[in-house]
Amino acid sequence: MEKFEKLTGIAAPMPLINVDTDMIIPKLFLKTIKRSGLGKNLFDEMRFDDDGHEIPDFVLNKPQYREAEILVAGDNFGCGSSREHAPWAIKDFGIRCVIAPSFADIFYNNCFKNGILPIALPQERVDVLMKDAQKGSNARMIVDLEAQTVTTSDGEIVAFEIDAFKKHCLLEGLDDIALTLEKGPAIDSFEEKAGAARPWV
Repeated sequence: MEKFEKLTGIAAPMPLINVDTDMIIPKLFLKTIKRSGLGKNLFDEMRFDDDGHEIPDFVLNKPQYREAEILVAGDNFGCGSSREHAPWAIKDFGIRCVIAPSFADIFYNNCFKNGILPIALPQERVDVLMKDAQKGSNARMIVDLEAQTVTTSDGEIVAFEIDAFKKHCLLEGLDDIALTLEKGPAIDSFEEKAGAARPWV
C-alpha cells in the first residue's frame, strides 16, 4: 500500500450530505475484485447521463477539478452498504483524502485499509475548507498527516484528530496483509515449536 505522508493537491467541493456507497460506485460495477479500473465509474450516475456523456455541472467533470486529489464533502459520507469497491474507486480516480463532518464507520475504516486518509472535522471547519476548495485549481491544499493539519491556499491551518494506530499504518503504508507479514518471524517460530511439540499433526 502506498504511504501517505504529505499531500499537496486540488480539493474538489462536494457539499452533499448522505453520499452513499451506491452513489460512489453503483452496484452495476461490482463484478470485479480488482482494485484498479473503477475510477472511471466513480460517481457514475452523477458524472454521466444515460447516453454516457459527461454532465458538465458535476464537480469532477469541471476542468479545474479533473485532477482533484482531495474531496471536501458533506455529512455522513460513505453511508449505505459496506462495499469495499467504494474506496477502491475513489483511490483509483486519484483522490487520496476525503474531508467531511462525519463518515459511515465501515467506509471510514475501509479508507485506511486502502491508503486513503478520511478526515472528520466539525462542520464549521469543513465550511472553511469547502469555501477554499470552491476557488478552483489555483487553490491547492496541503494535508500533512504527521502534523495532523490541513492548510488552505490562504495559509489557514486546520488541525484534525486521528487514531494513532491508523495514522501509523498510513504513514508506513501498512494494510492488513503487510501488518501480518511484519509478524512473519514470530509466526515461523511458533510453527517450528508447534511442529516439534506435535510432530504427528
